[in-house]
Amino acid sequence: MTQVSERLASLSPSETLAMSQKSNELKAQGIDVINLSVGEPDFFTPDHIKEAAKKAIDANFSFYSPVPGYPDLRKSIVDKLKRDNNLDFTADQIVVSNGAKQSVCNVLLSIIGAGDEVIVPAPYWVSYVEMVKLAEGTNVVVSAGIEQDFKITAAQLESVITPKTKALILCSPSNPTGSVYSKEELKALADVIAKYPNIIVIADEIYEHINYVGKHESIAQFDEIKDRVVVVNGVSKAYAMTGWRIGFIAAPLWIAKACNKLQGQYTSGPNSVAQKAAVAAFSGDQTCVEDMRKAFLRRRDLVVKLSKEIPGIKVNVPEGAFYLFPEVSSYYGKKAGDRVIADGADLAMYLLEVGHVATVGGAAFGAPECIRFSYATSDENLIEAIRRIKEALAALK
Repeated sequence: MTQVSERLASLSPSETLAMSQKSNELKAQGIDVINLSVGEPDFFTPDHIKEAAKKAIDANFSFYSPVPGYPDLRKSIVDKLKRDNNLDFTADQIVVSNGAKQSVCNVLLSIIGAGDEVIVPAPYWVSYVEMVKLAEGTNVVVSAGIEQDFKITAAQLESVITPKTKALILCSPSNPTGSVYSKEELKALADVIAKYPNIIVIADEIYEHINYVGKHESIAQFDEIKDRVVVVNGVSKAYAMTGWRIGFIAAPLWIAKACNKLQGQYTSGPNSVAQKAAVAAFSGDQTCVEDMRKAFLRRRDLVVKLSKEIPGIKVNVPEGAFYLFPEVSSYYGKKAGDRVIADGADLAMYLLEVGHVATVGGAAFGAPECIRFSYATSDENLIEAIRRIKEALAALK
């Protein structure tokens, strides 16, 4: 009998991708499904970025690129970090990868070994805990419910630190909740981290520009821990470039070198043409970013308003990203005919099969009392999707 490795057997499949696949299967059968399961902007990549890619093709950027990325892209990232975040990095501290997903995984594989503990605030993005498993680390999950806006406190953080703690993964603005840590909240967390010199902070800031509360705040801004913070970002969300697969880390030099070494052995440098497009994204006109942010804000307001009209669910107001993460546990135990809703996964499947709206159960994000849906789609789709959800939930008794 052929068996996969223990490493692979320990991993869970991505729930978000699984729900998206089920949604596509129903669509293929001719069923009108509104897919709110995947976190992907519905905008097209801005024209000036596409033009840069076309020029790169004509200029024959068709050869292997340097493992950590082209020098001009790394310089544009250094400039972006100074311009947008007032953070000082050098080009040799930047490693460009095949999306921010690989960037996070590179860091974990480079610094985590068997028995090392990684603090993961919940709700969390589905892949964090799986990546920690891949690195043979131990997940230490810290839960923050809707009553605290899904954000952990400094006291919660300090209570789980042990001599084995090696890293904290912090995502702000957050996937799946849309919560944004304020400067004061980040300072409180940084003050705790400062007491423990062996802890690395992996700051996933991929939703930086989809922010409804003003300026993005990075935990890397605090002098007492800045030499232990790895900033992860990329082009997928802010510039509607999910398929281009360009992410990066800005890291302490020893971590950047480690990720460079690792990447050199299993993927090498990322796509050459996509890198040239990313230079245009970071260094070109940023009007497109603000235009998309405004559209997401309008949709956020629409979705929150409509969702609050559904009986039995609790909704907070997300301050960033493009997700709503309502608490829906009041529907657990209810029935539609012979069908019993036991948990969030059941409810998500019910909403897909009966309401024809694809969402994702919260257990995959470490919050089984919730479901996640993305509002990165048209106003018309959102109005119809919430109508369907409301009607399907009303049928549960």
